[in-house]
Amino acid sequence: MPLVNSKKMFEQAYKNGYAIGAFNVNNMEIVQGITEACKEENAPVILQVSKGARAYANHTYLVKLVEAAAIECPNIPIVLHLDHGPDFETCKACIDGGFTSVMIDGSSLPFEENIAVTKKVVEYAHSHNPYVTVEGELGTLSGIEDEVSHTVGSYTRPEEVIEFVEKTGVDSLAIAIGTSHGAYKFKPEQCTRNEKGILVPPALRFDILTEVSKKLPGFPIVLHGSSSVPQDYVKMVNDFGGQMPDAIGVPEDQLREAAKLSVCKINIDSDLRLAMTGTVRKFFVENPSKFDPREYLKPARANIKELVRHKLRDVLGCAGKADECK
Repeated sequence: MPLVNSKKMFEQAYKNGYAIGAFNVNNMEIVQGITEACKEENAPVILQVSKGARAYANHTYLVKLVEAAAIECPNIPIVLHLDHGPDFETCKACIDGGFTSVMIDGSSLPFEENIAVTKKVVEYAHSHNPYVTVEGELGTLSGIEDEVSHTVGSYTRPEEVIEFVEKTGVDSLAIAIGTSHGAYKFKPEQCTRNEKGILVPPALRFDILTEVSKKLPGFPIVLHGSSSVPQDYVKMVNDFGGQMPDAIGVPEDQLREAAKLSVCKINIDSDLRLAMTGTVRKFFVENPSKFDPREYLKPARANIKELVRHKLRDVLGCAGKADECK
């Protein structure tokens, strides 16, 4: 089936208490690993591309990779989404260039300026044929990932969400409730240790999510910075020459709880990077004479696939939901 926008996906996700996985893509192996998992699990998916990914892999190559995935997975609804669009011009280029959904990130701007730029993108996207969905953002996430950087985050103010949504006309809203970008989402001193000695980060601000949901009943909410930073892959990176001490992510049980509420889209990027990098590091140490990229990228792709499969089944709850999202 052709690429779709996120409207039907979010309607079904909100109604049935699950979230759609939004996975960042940068190359062929990542696209393949994600979509093969979705095909086997019969799950809808959002493949998202950042400004950094477009600079690295080229807009056209990425669009064609995702279009190829749609051909190879004809029964899976796939959205091609711009992640953290920095300005109207970037969003317009993606809308004109085959994307079916875009995010305009005006979260670092004053409230009225955020409304103005978001509204401008919405008006252009919604007038496009076919209709392109738009995600806006209120509140900022701390951390650094793919050119998105805020030293200090700020929680979303629930009292602003109605005005923002009504004045902009956005289709979904990203909010800040304690997630952050990158693999170092929490400092060790912010965490406690469980009975196994594992660092446990503080809980997300579900009070903010609940308040936003009350003010916007039926409206799809998005969580950015929601990688869980699997410790087995952190260990793999470190065991084979890496240096990632104290890399801590968002607990998966908290993400599953958010998916049962109004969160319809959960962004995952760092987990994919860890799976690929850990696998490649391990391969090189164990096979120092090898130099064929196919030999180390094949197991990396396989581990991305298994990671995504786990997310679809056990975290997002969207496995088996492809048909209702068409």
